[in-house]
Amino acid sequence: MNRPLFLATAAVFACLIGTAQAADSGAMSWQKGLSRTDLVRQDVGAVDSEVIQARIDFEPGVTSPRHAHPGVEIAHVLSGTFEYQLEGRAPVILKAGESLLIPQGVAHVAKNVGSDTASELATYVVKKGEPVLILKP
Repeated sequence: MNRPLFLATAAVFACLIGTAQAADSGAMSWQKGLSRTDLVRQDVGAVDSEVIQARIDFEPGVTSPRHAHPGVEIAHVLSGTFEYQLEGRAPVILKAGESLLIPQGVAHVAKNVGSDTASELATYVVKKGEPVLILKP
């Protein structure tokens, strides 16, 4: 892995490792114009799974890094308008009140295509001990 990509990946993982503190200390920033506030992190009863719920806020025009998750994500738009681009699918536009299931391991990006800050409620069901976000080239 080249050094700039490694450093960017390390920075995102460092941000995600501290998610337990995020709920106590407010929003965490992944990149300029994009922040995440973890709301819930709890076992779901299965030996190796947990649920994580987070609010993700995007300033206008901001796009998430291309990434995937080690479990499913349900993205529910709280406010604004997003374009979701899932690998192998046509882009989808969602507005407040609409939701999208993103399958485990599917690379994707989300972009705020509106003129105001947009927010989504992201719910992940993932394996315990694995990073919630995996950057994809």
